[in-house]
Amino acid sequence: MARFLKSRKATQGKIPGELVFVGRKKMDQLSIRIIQYNEERFEETVVNSLEEAHARLDDELYTWIDIVGLHDTQTIGRTEDLFGIHPLTLEDIVDTGQRPKVEEFDNYLNVIVKMMRLEPTDNMIHSEQLSLVWGADFLLTFQEREGDVFDPIRDRLRLGKGRIRRSGVDYLAYALLDVIVDNYMLLIERLGEQVESLEPQIIDDPRAQILGQINENRRELHFLRTSVRPARDALRELARLETDLVSPATFIFLRDLNDLVTQAVEAMDSYREMIQDQLDSHTASTGNRLNDVMKFLTVFSAIFIPLSLLAGIYGTNFAYIPELGFKYGYFIFWGALVVVAIVMVLVFKRKKWL
Repeated sequence: MARFLKSRKATQGKIPGELVFVGRKKMDQLSIRIIQYNEERFEETVVNSLEEAHARLDDELYTWIDIVGLHDTQTIGRTEDLFGIHPLTLEDIVDTGQRPKVEEFDNYLNVIVKMMRLEPTDNMIHSEQLSLVWGADFLLTFQEREGDVFDPIRDRLRLGKGRIRRSGVDYLAYALLDVIVDNYMLLIERLGEQVESLEPQIIDDPRAQILGQINENRRELHFLRTSVRPARDALRELARLETDLVSPATFIFLRDLNDLVTQAVEAMDSYREMIQDQLDSHTASTGNRLNDVMKFLTVFSAIFIPLSLLAGIYGTNFAYIPELGFKYGYFIFWGALVVVAIVMVLVFKRKKWL
């Protein structure tokens, strides 16, 4: 399946709002984890159904329901009746090729972003769609697969560190988005180190392997940009919303998060220009090396042109060549060749052609 665009054959001819999973199935069975908390209490459990999760909602506790496995459209579709999620929102949730965005509804907010990770097996950046839906006292997150970057948030909830247990689900949503953006920065930093490490090699040894590494860096950076730039636009829109579902205190953090993701985009733009400069430098270095080779071959050929002329003259089959009768004619001939070659080399150096 293409990295930049998901196949949409399954959605052709479907009714708007009909749930059709778009993407690659990344796990066999859907899982549901619930975390409920307030300043004094914390509860964490795994349930088997959304009905059981909905039954655990408590007015005294904030509830985070983490749903992993977007391929199970039948289960995800039940959130429409249980939590009042609009069918078009659910359609976006199961479409893993959805562009990052923010939507505001009467009773909830929906934010779609991409979680990025560097896969050690192929040293390539992979993305996973994350959808956050939060109301007054609940937060739903929808992930494609097990494994995410939210363990620090879960630890803060378990240990009651910081303000997270004293704040509502809007602050929890901010914290999750903040970890995602921090991970963007880590990936950009790692990619930037690879880009910068090529700088001296391009000048000193512009081999074909270097060009391959430059193109790999450009490809990964472009893939990263396709998710981070839209995420910046979505978070900027989120920070400007006028809604009761986000407290004034959380808006301050969202504006700070917007600054961070803007910094990430600017860093990517800088590395993009650097990669283009590296390509130009590699082309120039390769051209200079080719010019040096051609200059050497040209000078080498120019030196041998008069020598070949002399050898051609004295290699002819005329019966009478005066110098043939000289006792030291052979040595005189070689001496003439050496003198001509030396004189030409000195002339080329004087003109700075060598």
